[in-house]
Amino acid sequence: MASETENKKVVLVIGAGDATGGAIARRFAREGYVACVTRRSADKLQPLVDAIRADGGEAHGFGSDARKEEDVAELVETIERDIGPIEAFVFNIGANVPCSILEETARKYFKIWEMACFSGFLTSQAVAKRMVTRGRGTILFTGATAGLRGAAGFAAFAGAKHGIRALAQSMARELGPRNIHVAHVVVDGAIDTEFIRESFPERYALKDQDGILAPEHIAENYWYLHSQPRDAWTFELDLRPWMEKW
Repeated sequence: MASETENKKVVLVIGAGDATGGAIARRFAREGYVACVTRRSADKLQPLVDAIRADGGEAHGFGSDARKEEDVAELVETIERDIGPIEAFVFNIGANVPCSILEETARKYFKIWEMACFSGFLTSQAVAKRMVTRGRGTILFTGATAGLRGAAGFAAFAGAKHGIRALAQSMARELGPRNIHVAHVVVDGAIDTEFIRESFPERYALKDQDGILAPEHIAENYWYLHSQPRDAWTFELDLRPWMEKW
């Protein structure tokens, strides 16, 4: 069992939704990586797992709460013991929930921070400890415009995304010299998702003009970051449609 798992390369995607996270998992699977994907509900992962397997890849879905330290520890231990070493890690939890600062509740503010920032600390730390012992690995964080500037009505989300960017910076400076590539991806623009199609039809209408980001094209950049030679590592990569104002 040990020799079989040692010969495998695993990508762990925390927050493998139907768009960006799923596309990243599929992209790495095409390169021969075992895609380990998580959401809080394992049932929602089955279509993604089935699609990767139908394409000839290997995939495993895990129902796991990234906000709970015990869940994270069990997840990483299970993958490393039963499947293979985690060579690439992607943190892709969003929690983009708008609310006026005058109406925001302490409970919701904390929940958004817990989902989009604290869980990033728990999961990346657990994986980093394994990577450091092997002297290699890639850790990638999905960021957002909110990680660079806080918009009106998005104080909670901006605080969480600023936090995850700061975490990524600190980790990159500490772990880079130990051969762990840490990078932060700023996704600046609307993504081709069911949510955008239903909630912002006028923005979704720009899809035919390449006005929103395609998940598959985002995923290509994650693979690019993972594949970079260490004499030219990128820390921060901005992705936005050509017509996006910034």
